[in-house]
Amino acid sequence: MKTLVLACLGLVLAGCQSAPPRPVRTERARFLLESPEAGAELITLPQSGVQISVQPKPVFTEFDIVNVEIAQVDMGMCLMFQLTPTASKDLAELTAANRGRRLVLTINGVPMGARRIVEPLDLGALLIFVEAPDSVVPALVENLQETSAALQADNAQR
Repeated sequence: MKTLVLACLGLVLAGCQSAPPRPVRTERARFLLESPEAGAELITLPQSGVQISVQPKPVFTEFDIVNVEIAQVDMGMCLMFQLTPTASKDLAELTAANRGRRLVLTINGVPMGARRIVEPLDLGALLIFVEAPDSVVPALVENLQETSAALQADNAQR
């Protein structure tokens, strides 16, 4: 009888446990600047096959990103990366000095899109089209948001 009561109590308590947290997939979004210099790394975009020579060191990393959203613009669906205040200032300066070059988005080291710099970007946001099927973009954005939130929270605690 005592064993039966303990078994029932164990089942009741086991039913009260919350589900394990969903594992977060860390997405490292980095932006590389096109470079005509010797020693630049040649990367290839996945769908278009466009090859771009880029500086190996990123100009913006996942630590500079505050949020990522899907944005609908005249040309279709793209991603909008919102940057920290410091990175926003750097983006304005970088884009003012590098008109005609491209910023290349990589996620976990994989080239995903490029944007030509046609004017200074001073609003702290960067819109970029990704070369990925529309069906995977929402999950990608969710993972990028979770990564940004976790990094910003960790940074705030320091």
